[in-house]
Amino acid sequence: MSKFSSAMLQVMWNRLLALVEEQGQTLIRAAFSPIVRECGDISAGIFDVRGRMLAQAVTGTPGHINTMAEAVIHLINRFPIQSMKPGDIYMTNDPWLASGHLNDFLLLMPAFREGQVVGFTSCTSHLVDLGGLGMGPEGSDIYDEGLLIPPCKLVEEGRLNTFLMDLVKANSREPIANEGDIYALIACCEAGARRLVEMMDEYRIADLDFLADYIIETSHRGTLEAIAAIPEGTYRNVLKADGYENAIELHATLTVTKDAMHVDFAGTSECSAKGINVPLNYATAYTVFALRCIVGPDIPNNAGSLAPFSVDGPQGCILNALRPAPVAMRHTLGQMTPDLVLGCLHQALPDKVPAEGASCMFDLPMRHAAEVARKGGRRFAVELVHNGGTGARPYADGLSATAYPSGVYGSQVEITEAVAPVTIWRRELRQDSGGAGQFRGGLGQRIEVTSANGEPFLVFLSVERLKHAARGRCGGKPGAPGRIRFRGGDEDLPGKGELRVEESDHLIFETPGGGGFGDSRDRDPAALARDVERGIVSTSAAKRDYGSNS
Repeated sequence: MSKFSSAMLQVMWNRLLALVEEQGQTLIRAAFSPIVRECGDISAGIFDVRGRMLAQAVTGTPGHINTMAEAVIHLINRFPIQSMKPGDIYMTNDPWLASGHLNDFLLLMPAFREGQVVGFTSCTSHLVDLGGLGMGPEGSDIYDEGLLIPPCKLVEEGRLNTFLMDLVKANSREPIANEGDIYALIACCEAGARRLVEMMDEYRIADLDFLADYIIETSHRGTLEAIAAIPEGTYRNVLKADGYENAIELHATLTVTKDAMHVDFAGTSECSAKGINVPLNYATAYTVFALRCIVGPDIPNNAGSLAPFSVDGPQGCILNALRPAPVAMRHTLGQMTPDLVLGCLHQALPDKVPAEGASCMFDLPMRHAAEVARKGGRRFAVELVHNGGTGARPYADGLSATAYPSGVYGSQVEITEAVAPVTIWRRELRQDSGGAGQFRGGLGQRIEVTSANGEPFLVFLSVERLKHAARGRCGGKPGAPGRIRFRGGDEDLPGKGELRVEESDHLIFETPGGGGFGDSRDRDPAALARDVERGIVSTSAAKRDYGSNS
């Protein structure tokens, strides 16, 4: 039995939560790449000696956080604790062990106190370029997509593996950014390990066993109570996605019992020949995240609260891609799984689940055209992230241009123009893009970009909801689909593939809107009037979709 009261254990738990947030902020503030420094495409966490996640930073993405929870166990199994030394740091970017594609580097560091490993600190962040075909869906297998690093020691007893660092830099179009981001990951691990040991010294505890058991048992118990409140049964949903070569169907069967929730992707389309396939670890991360948003959302994310959830799917389906499938843009469909599984949960909890949203972020990797480099022009690689609208909730409108489910903030105009030779001429909300309903869907946004230096550049497109808009719920109407086009052009551009932007082109991205919730005729007239006054809904759409004469 612990010598500490439950109140004191809760104080130490809160201390861990504060510790991991400092750890995450260390990574963000030290990072070089805008997608990490400005957009927060990271995770950070503390684990016990058994590899159980005890706390994770609030700042971070589900695709990093929930995959990290399993990746740490993989690394501990690969490198036994008894072989570890103070100052060691381990690393991998293997998509099936870490976070689903090569660009995400995961680090693990043991924390030592009085010569013994007392826990682990881990973190993940996105590196902007690792060579190969780069961030884009054009690869035919994982070997096309860049440099794969198996589990290895990045730092040994405090000494950096300089050869490994040189190897990463030599295989990147942005070597300085990659080097800086890896140092930021190291700093993140070191900050977490240092603060963890300081906390243990302060409370005079020799190990984390009793605290870990308290955190995990308390969280597990609370999650089981939340699951028990959901009607038992089997619920199914199908979501149509644009895909690459052809349309794709995502299937989910949610089985709810008194003490568990299981999702099966049986029926889902087979893998694509292009890099939009999703390793199961990444699909699981977002699926469980969506369920956790509704089921016990106030319970911290850790090994205990994650334990009652499980996910599976047929090997070789597009949500369970097997090695060596191309997976560079795995987030394109992986981030659709929340809408997929929430469509199941809505059948059990119709007054709790929002309408569908844009879901997949508009992730826009850009880099110089090949001939620019040959002629000595400016070389660059940058990854812009923009978001659409979320679905309306059963009690409120959706959120506009909001990072759900990714949690990756939208790229700022000024930062983008500072790090890449592009000009953003326009970034504004899309009028009428939110689905009509008693509660309106969130709005997408319109972004217009050109070359800033008279040189062409490439964009690697892999976005969704250009053909299959976010559906409303309970009578709500769908949101507007996304669009990609050149200003003055007659045709919309496809959402997948390599796009060349010439120096005179004005490229326009329009992100999707969220679906509405409830019958639009039941919308509060005052709310509709405010929407029209603010330009969110046009007068013509108010008449068409809401029957308004104002």
